[in-house]
Amino acid sequence: MSKKAEPIVIGKFGAVHGIKGWLKVHSYTDDPESIFEYKPLLMKSKGQFQEVNIADWKCHSNGFVAKIVGFDVREEAQALVGLELLVDSDKLPNLEEDFYWRDLIGCQVKTDNGYDLGVVTEIMETGSNDVLVVKANSNDAFGHKERLIPFIEKQVISNVDITSKLIQVNWEPDF
Repeated sequence: MSKKAEPIVIGKFGAVHGIKGWLKVHSYTDDPESIFEYKPLLMKSKGQFQEVNIADWKCHSNGFVAKIVGFDVREEAQALVGLELLVDSDKLPNLEEDFYWRDLIGCQVKTDNGYDLGVVTEIMETGSNDVLVVKANSNDAFGHKERLIPFIEKQVISNVDITSKLIQVNWEPDF
């Protein structure tokens, strides 16, 4: 039984550009230009997902601008400013040796010594490195409700096993 693909955010619309309905596009993809290769590209407006049809796009000032079908003047395009761009998760490429951040949500986190720190509930982006937000177990011996663990491979993160939903860390449980 297959699980329905959940739409995930891969970018968002920025400010209107010019008078003919072009919009700035902020891409969150590893290769920023690849945002325009995903089909169908979706946006969520008024609680509903709608398909986005891009008529044209181009590089502009260290970013991108795009012309959206049906939005021909600045005032029409203004309604899209700030909307997130999404794609069904099953449209993402399969990663051979790596994983997506979303794959870490729900993973059990244990120290190298086997202490159960809890479960990853979210990932925070910071300037220097991303941080795992780990909800501690209700019977945590150190009284923690949540831990913030920097995602620094080899130094803090010892091993990530997506199949087993387990992250092993070099981390003191009382920290």
